[in-house]
Amino acid sequence: MEMASYVKSIDRNHLLEAGLEGFYGHTTPQRQRLNPGFNIGTDFIANNRIPGIDFATLHSYPDQWLSSSNDQSQLYFLNNWLNTHIQDAQSVLRKPLLLTEFGKSWKDPGFSTYQRDLLFNTVYNKIYSSAKRGGAAAGGLFWQLLTEGMDSFRDGYDVVLSQSPSTASMIAQQSHKLYQIRKIFARMRNIERWKRARAARRDQWLGRNKGKRIGN
Repeated sequence: MEMASYVKSIDRNHLLEAGLEGFYGHTTPQRQRLNPGFNIGTDFIANNRIPGIDFATLHSYPDQWLSSSNDQSQLYFLNNWLNTHIQDAQSVLRKPLLLTEFGKSWKDPGFSTYQRDLLFNTVYNKIYSSAKRGGAAAGGLFWQLLTEGMDSFRDGYDVVLSQSPSTASMIAQQSHKLYQIRKIFARMRNIERWKRARAARRDQWLGRNKGKRIGN
């Protein structure tokens, strides 16, 4: 709280976030059952309610957090995890939500690109569904994008676009869809500005012509 206030005192236009994984704490005991085995240390609601925090963040690594579960169970967890945080960001926090880390490791036994694409598709569908309605979900950043020749950075979660065409296509489609939403909302804002400007001009005109006879 103190650091958020301090940064805002220097630069009020600097967007701040707490960098949380999204684990629920004691302020929302009914939500703690969603935590993948972690019950102490962070509090998604309390920490993101700090006035200086501009948007909430979330991570999701079902293959790490539920390593003994199968892919179907991990996707089930992911759906609930995303739905709940999007709902709380919109209704409780009233702040945008950014999924700042998610992925699936190719180092896990039984990994397939198909299963990773299912995870990406689940995340992207949740974000798009919320964003197109003007909801809290603002975007998702998978961990991590690399290029060929960066082998020392490969931790299993890396995506090399030239080596994963299906995943690359999904990422490109999501980026395009969110860009189209941005253009739609930009047009809507411009229309609202035009309406307000027209109303202001009308009020000015009426003020200048108050009491005057208009027409013949």
